[in-house]
Amino acid sequence: MQDTAAFSKLLYQDGVVQNPDARLTPLSGGVSCEIYLIEDGAERFVVKRALAKLKVKADWFADVSRNRHEWEYIRYVARFLPAAVPALRHCSAAGNYFAMEYLGDEFQNWKQLLLAGQADPECAARAGTLLAQIHRHSAGDADASRIFDTTPNFSQLRIEPYLLATGMRHPDLRPLFEAEAARLESARECLVHGDFSPKNILVSSERMVLLDCEVAWYGDAAFDLAFMLNHFLLKALWHQPREAGMSGMVRGFWSAYQTVRPTPELDARVGRLLLMLLLARVDGKSPVEYLDSPRQDFVRRYVQDELRSGKTSLAAIADSWFGRLHQFDP
Repeated sequence: MQDTAAFSKLLYQDGVVQNPDARLTPLSGGVSCEIYLIEDGAERFVVKRALAKLKVKADWFADVSRNRHEWEYIRYVARFLPAAVPALRHCSAAGNYFAMEYLGDEFQNWKQLLLAGQADPECAARAGTLLAQIHRHSAGDADASRIFDTTPNFSQLRIEPYLLATGMRHPDLRPLFEAEAARLESARECLVHGDFSPKNILVSSERMVLLDCEVAWYGDAAFDLAFMLNHFLLKALWHQPREAGMSGMVRGFWSAYQTVRPTPELDARVGRLLLMLLLARVDGKSPVEYLDSPRQDFVRRYVQDELRSGKTSLAAIADSWFGRLHQFDP
């Protein structure tokens, strides 16, 4: 409570709020930040502040300057897709926070819709189109490459906790994970969100809004694609034995992306990384919270088999996943 009071005082001193008694209400969010709904008279908006130690069991630290990267990502995308990101209000590099538009009750969190079994291939296609537009616009952009030269931040938030930590837990697969980590660190292709997942997308009848861009990095487009596809596969596993329509989500997302940004050479990179991210969400530093032990073991067996087979085609991996899933009795 004292920390909230101190933060409220800082917002007043910085001129972000006009009323010293402005109300700060903590909002649920990810593991890497504090998020507050600010009610300042008739004004309502959100403030997000980065944490140095992330809210997970394992020791996971990251540079709080990533807050600025998130601000810059939103600014960049707003230039050509203003409705796809929140409107910005204020940024404090010293305070490691920024203020942005509050998206009200007309918006729903896409992750919660998927967990409830509401699989909408059209929504998946919207997400694939949105991502492709960002990747296409930023590919070859020297300014974006300079602004988002953030490989150390990406390593702290993605490569180490997802790939290297998982490889440490699976010594037989460790060389594959380390090779993929090294490949990603050298990639320079386009602007990558880094956390492109259903939990960071709000949807309404009019808008699809992308949030939580603090991992923003000029790197490999395959990461964003595999990160989202991973969630569709894991949601299908969570719903099993109920058919939740996630195979249609995979097809809709991938097809829409390829329609806007035809890049067949991405297929193998996405497939290989998807397998590794599946295992990372079980045995990395940020495991998904909704898989029980039998489902976790299913992921381990599946990834071990597929990585050893050398299979990299996304279609082959998806077919294999859903085929084995239909035989899985949780």
